[in-house]
Amino acid sequence: QVQLVESGGGLVQAGDSLRLSCAASTRPFSGYAMGWFRQAPGKEREFVATISRTGSNSNYADSLKGRFTISRDSAKNTVYLQMNSLKPEDTAVYYCAAGIGQSVYARNYGYWGQGTQVTVSS
Repeated sequence: QVQLVESGGGLVQAGDSLRLSCAASTRPFSGYAMGWFRQAPGKEREFVATISRTGSNSNYADSLKGRFTISRDSAKNTVYLQMNSLKPEDTAVYYCAAGIGQSVYARNYGYWGQGTQVTVSS
């Protein structure tokens, strides 16, 4: 069983930065690819970013490339999402997920955190 706990969300202004963290209970942490998804009110959950088990490969939603960066620290069993130049449309609940392989599809991740709220004011 893998437990994931997100943190780092909050209320920020447009243009600000935030770094989300997701601490995983599983060992070895390198056994799982990790992903970040988000869900805004009234919308479906959407892919944000994913990183491979070793951290050597990452992929992003096209609309977020250049602003968001995913990374992982195996020593801390933690995956991060650095979000820069935030916009009001980035407002959503952000979820981290663990899976066997990288994927842009939520259905391919077997473990999910509870989510952390990010609100960006204009």
